[in-house]
Amino acid sequence: MRKIKIINNISNAGLERFNTNEYELVDDAKDPSAIILRSFQLKSDDIPLSVDAIGRAGAGVNNIPIELMTDRGVPVFNAPGANANAVKELTIASLLIAARNICSARDYVRSLNLDDHDIKQSIESGKKQFAGIELPGRTLGVIGLGSIGVNVANAALDLGMKVIGFDPKVTVNNAWQLSSGVQKVESINEIFQKSNAVSVHVPLVKETKNLVNKENLILLNKYSILINFSRAGIVNTDDVIDALDKGILNSYVCDFPEPRFLKNEKIIALPHLGASTREAEENCAIMVIENIKDFLENGNINYSVNFPKASMTRNSAYRLTIANKNIPNMVGQITSILANEKLNIEDLLNKSSGNIAYTIVDLDRAIPDEAIKQILSIDGVLRVRYLGASV
Repeated sequence: MRKIKIINNISNAGLERFNTNEYELVDDAKDPSAIILRSFQLKSDDIPLSVDAIGRAGAGVNNIPIELMTDRGVPVFNAPGANANAVKELTIASLLIAARNICSARDYVRSLNLDDHDIKQSIESGKKQFAGIELPGRTLGVIGLGSIGVNVANAALDLGMKVIGFDPKVTVNNAWQLSSGVQKVESINEIFQKSNAVSVHVPLVKETKNLVNKENLILLNKYSILINFSRAGIVNTDDVIDALDKGILNSYVCDFPEPRFLKNEKIIALPHLGASTREAEENCAIMVIENIKDFLENGNINYSVNFPKASMTRNSAYRLTIANKNIPNMVGQITSILANEKLNIEDLLNKSSGNIAYTIVDLDRAIPDEAIKQILSIDGVLRVRYLGASV
């Protein structure tokens, strides 16, 4: 029976996908086959060598040591797009709230003296300071045209906004989903130069850290709105606060509060609500758990952030999977060992991405333990899994 270590509150809609005759769900185990989590900051010491896969019930994976897992030959799965509608709705709501100064106006009303007989006069005289703007005709710049960015861009068009987008790595599928009314631009600077509001939807990686900074913020139209529901590190908050103080930015809406944000009336900081809907939590849990199961049982890889997509219909009860460095002659060495054991290959799939490669082999009979040891001893092989009957 495989043990699955569950960290954080994972939706039962996903956990129910595990057959209790085959899987044991635990919150603490010395030798789990997989770990499933949400926002917990996973460290190397938290990951036993028994772990074959890690699943993040969400999109971002900056709380998981990806490089270490790749070196171990362990795929990390996530659920891109499963929370797209939830984040889209919150982004559009934030755009409207910031444009109409709703939070400041609410705070003003709460500050009024309830015993004031002239409260109506206080309201009428005070509301002028909260006059906002309407969105139709104004330009929203969307940085990152993944599932969330595409949804945000299309929704903003429906509100009558002009929308421009930047993403040099947009996938064919997302490009098909993007409305033809969205104008694609060639640089981030062009986004800031042409926008009245900017919404950021990219993962936090080395290339995107401090992606939004003083060099591009200064290009904005005055009194613009910046929205960040991706990750805190994508935006240089020192530069954002400076832009707010100078009137370049009118509002900054984010999902990552800091102590210095709390007294700043121009910052709306939410408690990481991006994917906090029942539907999003269920969708994320179901998606990542189905992919974890398919990997553990069949060796197939879908929606992994550090491994290539590799999925092959199972044609045999005897399946072997190998994760290795993407270097020449790996498949040749593996198949030579199998041939020496007089094993016939019924089907084979080899995929690579960057420095990692992954091979699935269906065999006509069980592979001896000695052959598995020989494959493991090949220089560059990181992990071998045999999914089939014993010899």
